[in-house]
This record gives sequence, C-alpha cells and structure tokens, in this order.
Amino acid sequence: MQRVRIGITGLAVVFLIVLLAAAIVGFHSKERNGEANVVAETGNSAKPPADPLAELGVAPGGTAGESDTQQAPPPQH
Repeated sequence: MQRVRIGITGLAVVFLIVLLAAAIVGFHSKERNGEANVVAETGNSAKPPADPLAELGVAPGGTAGESDTQQAPPPQH
C-alpha cells in the first residue's frame, strides 16, 4: 500500500509541475500576442504569406511565376 501511495503522490507532483509550466508559457504567449496587436494597429506589420507551407517548400503549390523553368516530359518506353 505504501508503494501505491508514493506512486500516486509522485504523479500528482508531476501533474502540478506540468500545469504550472503550461500556465507560465500560456501567460507569456498572451503577452506576445498583445505586442503583435500593438504592432498591427500601428500599420508597421508585413502582410502574412498566403500559403506559408508552399513558400517553405513542404507542400505543393505556390504563386504564379515562381519558377521560369519548364520540366522535361517523362521518358516514353
């Protein structure tokens, strides 16, 4: 019975530590969002990309005129 009590107490302590860390990180991210809103209100922010994954090259797509090279046709057998 002592092992079970120690195990449950340990789990509770870990849970509280994770909860505290999440609260701290969440509080800091809200502060950053507030700073971003201030920058957006002043009009000094850049327009966000239309398709960020395509711009990074991790998803198909992109804007017209991005590449001027033509792909070669597939070889025929």
